[in-house]
Amino acid sequence: MSIGNFVRKRKYLFWSTKNYDGLSNVAVVEAVLNYGDMEDVRELISLLGIQEVAKIFHEKTNCARVNYDQKIVHYFSLFFQKYAS
Repeated sequence: MSIGNFVRKRKYLFWSTKNYDGLSNVAVVEAVLNYGDMEDVRELISLLGIQEVAKIFHEKTNCARVNYDQKIVHYFSLFFQKYAS
């Protein structure tokens, strides 16, 4: 499955665009972790790999401006520390 197909199946997470194939992995990871359920997260990890998802998450949460909810940052920091280390 491609990222475009993954996104098309979850249009409710990407309401701001119709260009599903143009979304970057960074945008997809952010939307799924912020707004998706655990099934969405599992499928994203199976598609991109846990190391890649963790890398994108850590890069984006170590910036001055963070688009992730504080609870999401805390939860997935612990999640990736346990499962992606």
